[in-house]
Amino acid sequence: MAATFRLGYWLSSEEHDAQRLTRLAAEAEQCGFSAAVISDHFHPWIPDQGQSPFVWTVLGAISQVTTSLRIGTGVTAPIMRTHPAVVAQAAATTATLLPDRFFLGLGTGERLNEQVTGDRWPPPSERRDMLAEAVEIIRRLLDGEEVTCRSPHFAVEHAQIYSRPDRPPPLYLAGSSKAGAELAGRIGDGFVGVKASSAHIDAFEGAGGAGKARLGQVHVCWAPTRTEAIELAHHWWPNAAIAPGLLTELARPAHFAQAARSVSTDDVAAKVVCGPDPQDHVDAIATFAKAGFTEVYVHQVGPNQEGFFDFYRREILPMFSYDGAHILKGLTS
Repeated sequence: MAATFRLGYWLSSEEHDAQRLTRLAAEAEQCGFSAAVISDHFHPWIPDQGQSPFVWTVLGAISQVTTSLRIGTGVTAPIMRTHPAVVAQAAATTATLLPDRFFLGLGTGERLNEQVTGDRWPPPSERRDMLAEAVEIIRRLLDGEEVTCRSPHFAVEHAQIYSRPDRPPPLYLAGSSKAGAELAGRIGDGFVGVKASSAHIDAFEGAGGAGKARLGQVHVCWAPTRTEAIELAHHWWPNAAIAPGLLTELARPAHFAQAARSVSTDDVAAKVVCGPDPQDHVDAIATFAKAGFTEVYVHQVGPNQEGFFDFYRREILPMFSYDGAHILKGLTS
C-alpha cells in the first residue's frame, strides 16, 4: 500500500447546477478536503438528477472561490463530443486559472453523452484507440507545438495554444478493464478506476504506471439514519446498481430511468455506503487503499451536502492529516 494517500471530494454535475457546484467546491476546501473531481457530462444519468452544466465554465468559477483545492475532470472524453484540440485549449486555460492545482482526467466516455454530435458510437477497443490518439494530440498542444496531423480518427490543422500554464497539467486516464488500465499505464500520468480492483492496479503498474497516481471513487449517502440514506440513494443514484455494460451503451436518461426500475433498495445499498456509521465509510475507503489506490474521491449522493460535510469534518477527516496527504494508521493494517 502506498505510504501517502489523498482523500478528496467528488462534485456531481448530474445532481447540482453550476452555482451550487461552485459553492460546494468552496465548502469542500473549507471542510478540509485537499482535492476534488468534477464529472463532465452532457446529460444526467436519470432525469430526476436534473442537472448537467458545462464543466469548463464551472471550473472557471471554482478557480475564483478556492485557493488550495486541487481539482480535475472525472472524466472528459476527447473522442466525439469534444475534439481533442478543443479539450487541450480548455485544459490549458483552466490550468492558468488553477496554477498547479488542475489535472485533466480523460476517458472513452458513454453513449449517453457522446452521441449528441450524431456520430456512430464505436465499440470499446476503437474508443481506446481514439483516446490514445487524442492524448498524443493534447500533449503536443499543451507543450506549445503547432500541430497538423491526420490520424485514423482525428484531423488537426495548424493548431497552437497560446494561453498555456507554466507546466502542463497531468493527464489521468480512466479505465474499467485491464486493457484500459494498461493504456493508462503506457500513456497516462495516472489512472482513474471505477472499482477497487488490485488486478487493474497491477495491469496499470505493469504497463508503466508504477509510482503514478491512482484515483478511485466511493459513492456514499450520509443521512441521520441508514434507512433514510438508502431511500435517498435509491431515488438519486439508482444507476450505481445498473449493470456496468449498460452504463456506456444506453442512449438517453429516460433509458437509464427504465433500467433503474428493476433496481431495488438492497441493490443500491450494496453499491452505495449508506448511513451515519463512520466505520462503514472508513471501510469503503480502505478497500480502495488496500487495492493500491493513492487517492479516493467521495461522492455524497443527494441534496444533503452540508450534512455530509459536517459528518466528514467530525468523523472521517480527523483520521487523516489535515492536508489530506497521509493515510490514517488504521487503514495500513
